[in-house]
This record gives sequence, structure tokens and C-alpha cells, in this order.
Amino acid sequence: MTDDPARARLAAGALFTRGRDVFLVHKTYGNGWDIPGGGVDRGESPSAACRRELREELGLDRPPRRLLVHDWAPSDADGDKILYVFDCGTIELADEREIVLQASELDGWAWVPIEQVGDYVIPRLARRLREAFRAAGQDAPGYLEYGAPFSAG
Repeated sequence: MTDDPARARLAAGALFTRGRDVFLVHKTYGNGWDIPGGGVDRGESPSAACRRELREELGLDRPPRRLLVHDWAPSDADGDKILYVFDCGTIELADEREIVLQASELDGWAWVPIEQVGDYVIPRLARRLREAFRAAGQDAPGYLEYGAPFSAG
């Protein structure tokens, strides 16, 4: 057992769906395509962070409906990370006109078929998004490690 407790970075993202499509944003930094969202601030809940990030990044005030997945996704560069994906419903055609991208972080958005999400995002995120999409059709959230469902054994 270690004397140094884990200190994970937390992030929260929003899954918007329309049929079998998911809403992705294109970041001006990092790995390019992602879902809207970002880091959780000290003293802020993951769901509140998700809502705040939607206001900041898209100009939309949308409360998360429910948790879809909780993903433990450490990396050598960032250490332990816990990533939450929340169901935020859909963005109707009329609502698309209200989207105002945060120019310092985003330069585009797209609806992408869930089957093609791996063509846009890194593999671990693609796994997480497919699991979140699957969880949206179920009653319980999923627990993931590295974007894949946890299985004992």
C-alpha cells in the first residue's frame, strides 16, 4: 500500500445525440475532435462543470439529464484522470443557430454517426463515446477503465 493517495484530475463532457449521430466539437488545441466539456474546478460537481462548459464553449445553457459513463483513464503525461460523460439530450435544428463557439478553444462542430466516431477521435475516446451512446439506451450508467467496460477477472 502506498502512503501517497491518488489525486485524479476530473473532467466532464456532454453527449448530445440525434438518432445515431453524436455531436462533436473541434478543438483548436490537443487532439482535435471531442465532445463539449472540460475540467472540473475545485469545489465544483462534475454535473455543474458540464453545464458550465456548455455555456462557455457553445453558449447553450443545458443541464445534464443523467450520468452515462464514468471512465478512469490515466495517462503518463497527465496522471490519473476520471472522466464523466453526461446525457444532455439533443440539439434541435433551431437550437443550432444559437450555438456560439468559444473562439479561443473551438473552431467547428459536426454531427457524426456513432459508427464513424473512431474516424474523428482518439481510440480511447471513441470507446468511451460508444459506451456512452450504448448507456443512453439503458437505465444504468457504465463504469469504464481506459474507455472500455470494466470486467473482473
